[in-house]
Amino acid sequence: MMADAEETVAWRALLAEATSRFEAKNVPEPALSARRIVEEAAGFEPVEFAVSLDEPVTKRAVVRFDRMVDRRLEGEPLQYVLGRWSFRMLDLMVDQRVLIPRPETEVVAGKALEEVARFEQPVVVDLGTGSGAIGLSIAAEHHEAQVWLTDRSADALAVARANLSGIGRAATRVNVAEGSWFDALDSSLRGTLSVIVSNPPYVATTDDLPEEVAQWEPTEALLAGASGLSDLEVVLAEAPQWLSPQGVLVLEMAPDQTAAIAALAQQAFAEVEVFDDLTGRPRGVIARLNSV
Repeated sequence: MMADAEETVAWRALLAEATSRFEAKNVPEPALSARRIVEEAAGFEPVEFAVSLDEPVTKRAVVRFDRMVDRRLEGEPLQYVLGRWSFRMLDLMVDQRVLIPRPETEVVAGKALEEVARFEQPVVVDLGTGSGAIGLSIAAEHHEAQVWLTDRSADALAVARANLSGIGRAATRVNVAEGSWFDALDSSLRGTLSVIVSNPPYVATTDDLPEEVAQWEPTEALLAGASGLSDLEVVLAEAPQWLSPQGVLVLEMAPDQTAAIAALAQQAFAEVEVFDDLTGRPRGVIARLNSV
């Protein structure tokens, strides 16, 4: 919607316009998309939204609003359109270089934090960190954790570094390293890690992805061979030699993979636990070298 020079437009009108256009194009959750785009274009905090809708819109804000609405109408995920998304306590920058942070991964981060809390001066590695969501959450929420973020994608690590700059003093306890899984780590860390956590690719190449995911999100961060287990198996096989004697591995995966991964973990770990996501589906495995 391009406002004329003499026309005064309020955010309420733009909200209604966006909602209507999204509904006409069957955009998922049209009201949510419209609200979040208005908040972003206007610079409103969520608590300001309802009381600010009658404020006039500047020409520059109208242009920004129009661009974001057009991107959403083209099918681009809302998170990428906004350029940021919340994850636990963090407001993360996200774009097409990284996967969109999801609620199930927030559960994984929470489980990892529970394990981290068992250690004094814990050393934690977030393998395949992407946007940095899990590792940065651990650094922000546990004030003594030394955290390593690794990824084989230089593009993903650029996003993680941008998010690192947003966690304040906790950033001094975070290291970033490029490489495939454990190849990214210095050999001096071998046998010293308190917790290894990872949300690796776990989608089989033969699986059908939702169109929005397949078109916009980086497939290299999703696909893991014909079974979807290849990266999970690599991390599981190498983790014991990098963990301290009391160390713990926390992995995210698909619900139908947990039984197979738990069975493999039992061959090298003393204690193995499957945990559920917020929908009650099995979402991950915790493997401890020694019983708690």
